[in-house]
Amino acid sequence: MSVVKRMTAAEVEAAAKMFESQSPQEVLRWGLQQFSPRIGLASSFGAEDVALIDMLAARHRDVTIFTLDTGRLNEETYEVMERIRRHYGISIKSYFPNFERVQALERGKGFYSFRESVENRKECCGIRKVEPLGRALAELDAWITGLRRTQAVTRGGVPKIEVDAAHDGMVKLNPLADWSETQVWDYIKAHRVPYHALHDQGYPSIGCAPCTRAIQPGEDVRAGRWWWERPDQKECGLHLNPPKPS
Repeated sequence: MSVVKRMTAAEVEAAAKMFESQSPQEVLRWGLQQFSPRIGLASSFGAEDVALIDMLAARHRDVTIFTLDTGRLNEETYEVMERIRRHYGISIKSYFPNFERVQALERGKGFYSFRESVENRKECCGIRKVEPLGRALAELDAWITGLRRTQAVTRGGVPKIEVDAAHDGMVKLNPLADWSETQVWDYIKAHRVPYHALHDQGYPSIGCAPCTRAIQPGEDVRAGRWWWERPDQKECGLHLNPPKPS
């Protein structure tokens, strides 16, 4: 049985300060040194995630890459997953929702209950995404995300390294936290990284098919996610806001 590795809040805070001005590659190198092999990248195969996969594949092809297959993804998502898998010669671990819970939700509330209220939407996200994420993270000591501070009002305070209190105090790395959208795409183009086809159709942020649309010129990059809700509500529960300083 693997020994669970945890860092103290003070150690994580010190690391976050140390790496705030460092590159994403340096953050990843530190994470791999500290936690390999029990570290993994959670990927929905958007632009940020494929850039991180490319960075990881350049150093450590055996790192865990996992995804949450909600059962309602776009076909283009599966296509880019397969392209990435073949291009880098890596394995991708899929985690699925509990079928009995999905079955009960759809039989009891229909197929679009998530559009009726924030509570219903969070219920669906909880079943299809949050619970499977918990199973994935139970196998790890640290996880990596593609969160950026400029993605949404809910993500403005994202540190590069943090304690994930929602998941038993494990360490969470956000190597692209201080990157702009332009920096992400400059990296993708410079390194010829395979990317999601829907990005070329006006989708800067991609989730489940019924909950994602293309955005209009001038709209926020996450305006196409759960577009019927207020911007400050647009999180599914995978990434909880850090506490505000008192």
